[in-house]
Amino acid sequence: MRHLQQLVYIDAVARTGSIRRAAESLAITSTALNRRILSVEEELGTPIFERTGKGVRLSVAGEIFIHHIRHQISDLERVKSQIADLHGERRGRVSIACGQALMQRVLPSMVSTYRAEHPYVDFALRVCGRDEATDRLADFSADLAVIFEPNVTADMSVLLKVPQCVYAVMSSQHPLAAKSSLLLGDCIDYPLVLPTRRSGLRALIEGAAARQELKPWVAVESDSAEFLMKSLEDHRSVGFLVPIAFARSGLAPGLTALKVSTHELAQGSIAVLTQKGRVLPVAAARFLATLMDELAGEADTAAVIRNPVLMR
Repeated sequence: MRHLQQLVYIDAVARTGSIRRAAESLAITSTALNRRILSVEEELGTPIFERTGKGVRLSVAGEIFIHHIRHQISDLERVKSQIADLHGERRGRVSIACGQALMQRVLPSMVSTYRAEHPYVDFALRVCGRDEATDRLADFSADLAVIFEPNVTADMSVLLKVPQCVYAVMSSQHPLAAKSSLLLGDCIDYPLVLPTRRSGLRALIEGAAARQELKPWVAVESDSAEFLMKSLEDHRSVGFLVPIAFARSGLAPGLTALKVSTHELAQGSIAVLTQKGRVLPVAAARFLATLMDELAGEADTAAVIRNPVLMR
């Protein structure tokens, strides 16, 4: 809506940290965009942005104002979604921050199925680490986060937790492949193939190793799940996955997965989160309900919390 256009402009500048880059994305000139910012700053009686040699950053007042802006934009999207639903035509945009396993194995089919029924709902999915996922909820760039072992802050609501044991993955020719049971200590004797420290799985493994005074040799690390699995063609390397990453489609030929004893490596959880107190747009809320039902079926026991306020 036109009266919110100024706010959209300011939000774009805050996200890019540059008036020039924001202007390019908004298809207006930098001069025109700067005039609009100055007009709002004059109305507020204080600068929103601090100008630096490398761009702009939010002032203290700007941090307060941008939170208000993002609430306004989010509320408008929710209202527009509700109005569209009145006419039996669901519209809107669902933004999800997720881990790689969910992006590759679960969400593609869920999104396709949902859009087949509601073709005017758009989706934006971004692969995130455990910290970035909650950051994206906090700044309203994501409606939902689906992540393994996230860093949950006080302003986040955990809607669903699906327990996942950790499996060691290796070549079928690996010396450990013939074992009937596996300890974390068994794996530490071999070169490890691990995701980066953005990953909740990496945090879980390193935390368990530290408690047992084990010193893992990280031979390969990457944010790419495909690269990590390809690296396991080295017959001495060991990687790790949770079941949701391979249960539906299986492992690549030549690989074996063995469950790591929970006595040494506790199970973690895939969590579904949203910002505490936020009422989601209809499209996002309905997809959330489908997502929770689907993920709850991935484990025999799932700690499910359903908040009816989110479903308005």
